[in-house]
Amino acid sequence: MRVLVAPDCFGDSLSAVDAAAAIATGWSRSRPGDRFIVAPQSDGGPGFVEVLAKRLGERRRLRVSGPLDTMVEAEWVFDPGPSTAYLEGAQACGLALLGSAPTPETALVAHSRGVGQLIAEALRAGARRIVIGLGGSACTDGGQGMIDVLGGLEAAREQLADVELIAACDTEYPLVGPWGAARVFGPQKGADTAAVAALEVRLEAWALKLEAVAGRDVSSEPGAAAAGGIGAALFAVGGRCESGAEIIAEHTNLADDLETADMIVTGEGRFDEQSLHGKVVGALATAAGPLGIPVIVLAGQVSLEKSAVRSSGIMSALSMAEYAGSVGLAQADAANQLMGLASQVAARLGNSGPARYR
Repeated sequence: MRVLVAPDCFGDSLSAVDAAAAIATGWSRSRPGDRFIVAPQSDGGPGFVEVLAKRLGERRRLRVSGPLDTMVEAEWVFDPGPSTAYLEGAQACGLALLGSAPTPETALVAHSRGVGQLIAEALRAGARRIVIGLGGSACTDGGQGMIDVLGGLEAAREQLADVELIAACDTEYPLVGPWGAARVFGPQKGADTAAVAALEVRLEAWALKLEAVAGRDVSSEPGAAAAGGIGAALFAVGGRCESGAEIIAEHTNLADDLETADMIVTGEGRFDEQSLHGKVVGALATAAGPLGIPVIVLAGQVSLEKSAVRSSGIMSALSMAEYAGSVGLAQADAANQLMGLASQVAARLGNSGPARYR
């Protein structure tokens, strides 16, 4: 059987590259005769640059301001042929850069200035196309920090007027409202009820400024909520939204891999309702459906009911936390726990194909 191993990263515990290696290793212990197509993925969040760097361009580094002002080293990729820069927001303002668990205080002060510094560096390098992976951010500033670094909204629009600007989004949600950046993603970044409310007020005021400069309500556009609202700011200065998962799929030749796969094993840190809207797992399930390829999800935690999993076209979703016996062990020993879970899943197939795993 040909198994396409195509996970996203598992939060801060495992990169997509390491997760793919762990799944393939564990799976092969129980089914050594299977052949593997190892294709780590990303939806624009952590791992976006790492996955692309293995396929194209030149990896570069820049010291930028992290989400709490501490300087961090951010990697980006420059492809000189088409003069394209690939940036990753999480390299500059990711949750992993906080240095400790997020709190309401960090949720309120974290910013996106480092992303603006990466954009400025890409422009200095001569980039005529800039693709910015969005996801996994610690900030909910609507991209205001990024815009400030570029000199403000009008100045940013002028600098980027002749540049093709693409926001590689990991969500389809708008900037504000019940499905906006603060209310949906704020709690994941440490925001309590009061912090969420304060962030929402800020974003509502910022949305009016974005609308004034863009001439349209960019805050309501799909993807505006990406990376704490950086998506909306990029739209206001001339950018457009594309699926981060689809951009990676194109550069990793995922369509060709799907044509030869008998089964897909994917995964991520938390498999929930958001996974089906712009994330790697949802994109793979959508692509696999018409081809009749079964999809198994191995995730750090699973919060979707089995009925919802099946209705999304996914055959089964299994939790590392349940396999390990605790969330703590699943995170602390992620590679080994993922290997063990993959081996267990493969063993259930026995000597048969995917139809037996029901």
